[in-house]
Amino acid sequence: MDQDRVPQVLKMHKPDEDAQITIAGLHIDVLEGAFSWYIRSLDSVVSQDLERRIAHLDVAKGKGKITTMLLVDDYPGIRPSQIAEVLMRDRPATGRIIDPLVKAGHIRREISAEDQRAHGLFITQKGHELAQEVRQIIRDQEEEFFDFIAPEDRQDFMRMLKSAYLNVRKKLK
Repeated sequence: MDQDRVPQVLKMHKPDEDAQITIAGLHIDVLEGAFSWYIRSLDSVVSQDLERRIAHLDVAKGKGKITTMLLVDDYPGIRPSQIAEVLMRDRPATGRIIDPLVKAGHIRREISAEDQRAHGLFITQKGHELAQEVRQIIRDQEEEFFDFIAPEDRQDFMRMLKSAYLNVRKKLK
């Protein structure tokens, strides 16, 4: 990062809490106070940036492939149902994420020795190398894309995001 930018970049913009947000000369009505609007907007921009960074990789285009790849790399023999739980998707949707990764040779399915009806997923060498590359891209994105969040604020922000995520998961059960 350009050292001349550090002092300006590390100070996150803190809007006046009473002032309305104006974007392109427009107010966003009730959405200004809606977590969901900010979450969707940030998701869109962050996802576009990540897609740009991984466009040359087999895990580009679509959500769930990166998480699946990393889980299979970290947990040899993981079952698709476990991945579905993490992704908060049903099994057919998860299968549609897994199938292209198998076809591309990044992961392989094996029948479980304990339960012949169950399949375990395993990373291939090609998949492990891809997972390592993706991990670095994600680390880089965290540092570069969110450089406007002061280091001391990052821990608080991450704590709040994790708390919201875990509480939403509880609501879905």
